[in-house]
Amino acid sequence: MLNTRVATKGLTVTNIVTASGSGLGVRTSRGIVDVAAINRAQQLGLPTTVDDLIHGRGDGEALTRLLAGSPAANFLIPEASARFAPVVTQPEKIICLGLNYRAHAAETGAAAPPAPILFNKFNNSLNGHKGTITVTGHPGKRWDYEAEMVIVMGRDARNVTEANALEYVFGYATGQDFSARDLQNLSSQWMLGKAGDGWAPVGPWVVSADQIDPDNLDIKCFVNGEQRQSSNTRNMIFNTRFIISFISRHLSLKAGDIIFTGTPDGVILGYPPEKQVWLKAGDRIVTSIGKLGDQEVTLV
Repeated sequence: MLNTRVATKGLTVTNIVTASGSGLGVRTSRGIVDVAAINRAQQLGLPTTVDDLIHGRGDGEALTRLLAGSPAANFLIPEASARFAPVVTQPEKIICLGLNYRAHAAETGAAAPPAPILFNKFNNSLNGHKGTITVTGHPGKRWDYEAEMVIVMGRDARNVTEANALEYVFGYATGQDFSARDLQNLSSQWMLGKAGDGWAPVGPWVVSADQIDPDNLDIKCFVNGEQRQSSNTRNMIFNTRFIISFISRHLSLKAGDIIFTGTPDGVILGYPPEKQVWLKAGDRIVTSIGKLGDQEVTLV
């Protein structure tokens, strides 16, 4: 059984798509190591997806030896030409926070919440870097962006303290909480405006928790090259430790669950009505978060 807390230290990982299917890739200075392809060729018993790493499946020692060596060039994929799948493919839960930045709450006319506002997406919403989101022909019309840091859980967590909360994290990723504001506001429940197909792009990478201070990451969003959001995760109302501890007091978090931690100000919903120009097919959204990388999605 792989000890993920040891084997993944210092790693930046993803799921890449090749002609043979999707599988684990590890980011290195030489390119992305196609671990899944190496395993198919050499039968080393390696973990072959990010989910395998999270759940302790595969031979972690063999993976460590592989990465300590120099994988052959034919098992390296340049980042620029890589095809990315969602970095986590089978989370039991996708939990999201609303209004977790004071300036964002203020721009929408809402008070800062006294406790985290939680809502959810589902696996159908998962999407990857360089993915597309279909808006043409959809009932929604008021399309909006929300740049967010995503927590990827590495261990089951129930009733954990804030002091120990980060010990349960596998890593962190760039996320985009794509939203249809008209559908979100049809009722007091936000689901229709949040849980559409492909509306939860995550990636391109999961960066292991030991490399990241989740409460001090610059977070930005660009639409067609124009900067729309700029903040830092230190401006979250509820920080990472609190979020994990709070959720775990109410329900069990499982390894592989992902948590969208809220968006800063600058969303279209926060503009004066006369300046609200909603997203449309052809628009390109780039979400950039500190050491977690730049994520790009295009609306079609």
